[in-house]
Amino acid sequence: MLKKQSIYIRRLSIKYLSMEYFLLSIFFIWRLTLFLIAWLGEKLVSFTPSFPYSDIYLIPSGLPNWLWSFANFDGVHYLTIAISGYSAQFTQVFFPLYPLLVGLLIKLFLFLPPIIIGLLVSNLFFLFALVVAWKLFYLDYKKQEIRWMILFLSFFPTSFFFGSFYTESFFLFLVITSFYFARKRQWLISGILGGLASATRLVGIFLLPALLWEWHRNIKYTNNKLNSKDLFSKTLHSTFNILHSPILYLVPLGLISYMCYLQYKFGDFLYFWHAQPVFGAQRSGEGMILLPQVIFRYLKILLSIPTSSLIFWTSFSELLFCLVVILLLLIAHRLRIRLSYLIFSWLALLAPTLTGTFSSIPRYVLVVFPIYIVLGLIKNKILKVLILTIFFILLSLYTILFTSGHWVS
Repeated sequence: MLKKQSIYIRRLSIKYLSMEYFLLSIFFIWRLTLFLIAWLGEKLVSFTPSFPYSDIYLIPSGLPNWLWSFANFDGVHYLTIAISGYSAQFTQVFFPLYPLLVGLLIKLFLFLPPIIIGLLVSNLFFLFALVVAWKLFYLDYKKQEIRWMILFLSFFPTSFFFGSFYTESFFLFLVITSFYFARKRQWLISGILGGLASATRLVGIFLLPALLWEWHRNIKYTNNKLNSKDLFSKTLHSTFNILHSPILYLVPLGLISYMCYLQYKFGDFLYFWHAQPVFGAQRSGEGMILLPQVIFRYLKILLSIPTSSLIFWTSFSELLFCLVVILLLLIAHRLRIRLSYLIFSWLALLAPTLTGTFSSIPRYVLVVFPIYIVLGLIKNKILKVLILTIFFILLSLYTILFTSGHWVS
């Protein structure tokens, strides 16, 4: 009996060591490769920032260019919030939890440059996100399929944002971990993580309907004791159970808390939405613009500007990313990928387009994790290798552009 137990424990430890070795290997290859690409890009493309404050916060940091350049664009705003709060006008569009965490660590580790602390936070949470993603995917898929899912996640064309002074890795970790605990029926932990997600990014609130679906699907109802024809009683009983879910009350807390803060401090509880137009890309901060209108607008842009223009290729990239992800999500439905994942993903993808633009969509889709599941489930290995190669080429190109100060997403 003891011999059988020792064999089982040994096999179990080998399995987890294999998983940990694979994830650590992928993480360090990904991270070192991005630093190398940024270093090479510095030699090939001159730094021409199209965003403010690089001469105040980044260049004077004393760090090498290939390092501080991962705090370009919005990274500067997160850095200022982490150091001095919402002192700069309109930075309220950036939700508070990530810069609060970085700001706390800056105060604790005074001997480290703030940029280093922010990058460490982002990179560590990406590693944590990979570990939890493996555990979540392992509930439904085979190990070999998961390896491919992790590869597609790590080398997605804009995955350098996971290692930048941005919220992407922290937010992905919160979303995936919240789903993982929901699958394990640990609703309190899942709800708390969902609340933290809604304090990190606006689309974190879309965990609410997704996790409520999980609650509705997994909770043990007494419907089987009811008469199958008694539809009203079943509906009433299901609604009553949902009202008892901690998900319903915990997930919105992050967003509600931030809205209360904005109302108290600035007199506008929707300041994060109303300030959107300030950040360009013809965003609307008043009404909502539907997806077909945005697509039509982008087609007009592509037909009216020369292909030699950087604006053309940026617009083309934003439109392409959106349409490809929509296609992958439609395939995800056909593959019967878990509905709760898709509820969150559709809402997280479409909500930013309501401002009238696909700007930043190549970055926003990073957390639409069912797309990595779809790609990992492709049967043809040659096709998977081809897609991964294209991903890596685009990742290299976008990393060079981003770190040299050109707008990517």
